[in-house]
Amino acid sequence: MKPLRRLTVLSAVAILVTAAVVTVVLPHSASAHGAAMAPGSRTYLCWKDGLSPQGDIRPNNPACAAAVAQSGANSLYNWFSVLRSDANGRTVGFIPDGQLCSGGNTGFGGYDLARNDWPLTHLTSGANFSFRYSNWAHHPGTFYFYVTKDSWSPTRTLAWSDLEEPFLTVTNPPQNGGPGSNEGHYYFGGQLPSGKSGRHIIYSRWVRSDSQENFFGCSDVVFDGGNGEVTGVGPGGTPTPNPTTPPPTTGPTTPPPGPVSCMAGYRVVNAWSGGFQAEVTIMNHGGSTFNGWTATWNWPNGQSIGQLWNGTHTQNGASVTVRNAAYNGAVPPDGSTTFGFTASAGATNGAPTVTCTSP
Repeated sequence: MKPLRRLTVLSAVAILVTAAVVTVVLPHSASAHGAAMAPGSRTYLCWKDGLSPQGDIRPNNPACAAAVAQSGANSLYNWFSVLRSDANGRTVGFIPDGQLCSGGNTGFGGYDLARNDWPLTHLTSGANFSFRYSNWAHHPGTFYFYVTKDSWSPTRTLAWSDLEEPFLTVTNPPQNGGPGSNEGHYYFGGQLPSGKSGRHIIYSRWVRSDSQENFFGCSDVVFDGGNGEVTGVGPGGTPTPNPTTPPPTTGPTTPPPGPVSCMAGYRVVNAWSGGFQAEVTIMNHGGSTFNGWTATWNWPNGQSIGQLWNGTHTQNGASVTVRNAAYNGAVPPDGSTTFGFTASAGATNGAPTVTCTSP
């Protein structure tokens, strides 16, 4: 294969905590921003497969269960975070063979496993397809999509030499939905590779143009005349349709909005009967240092804060506002700070969606 061309989240994760301890680990460095949704990446489809009505991860698909056994449930609570903050468009020689699906990110190593039972998206070779890619956070950049060579087999881990040259490259496509949404996405049309049949991987890379942060993912597909149906997800693995937004007829020319500067990540640190401890990370994804920050949310189930540290708070019914302390209001670009609190548990203790703002 010819050398690959050089190219180039986090709001609240909704977790329902019962008597057990549920922890969502925020990714190291920067935040998590996106993954392929159609055709669905392994982390995205495994998240759909495993998310229970109670909010915890209970994989049904055996490949998803094996990945969670190796990488933990946090890899699916953060399904949009397969990233490297230092990638800067690098491919061969940077991401090792056998680690392409995780992008070399150790927190997602379970998704590199060589298996033939991952969730599948059914496609038609050579057909036009409406691609979707999560925009958990908005950033300018370019998306690259590759397909495996006919010599590739799902019985071995993916190597760079298994990939053909990109069949689709898209820069700054249009998008729907806001930051921190599980359904928000970039959308664009493209022609699938011709002459393909049977099982393959569509490999995706998102190369940001405003930082060195890059995103990676493997989407397991089968070219069998399908139109985006998904199998292997949920109890029984019944097919699900591929909801798409029609791509613009003139091509993706709409400039993306500026990136969201202030983002917040929520996680439960500990829980006990009648109460819990949580932590919120405030992240700066802008180009200048914050001059103070404010986090707000509404409790979904009647929770109430008892003690809070590294900030000051007010609570009016379900509405909570937290402002920085005197010593942690200045957050540099790509930096972060945290505050924590203890609170009483609600009936089901659903987690809030935290919104962050900065002057």
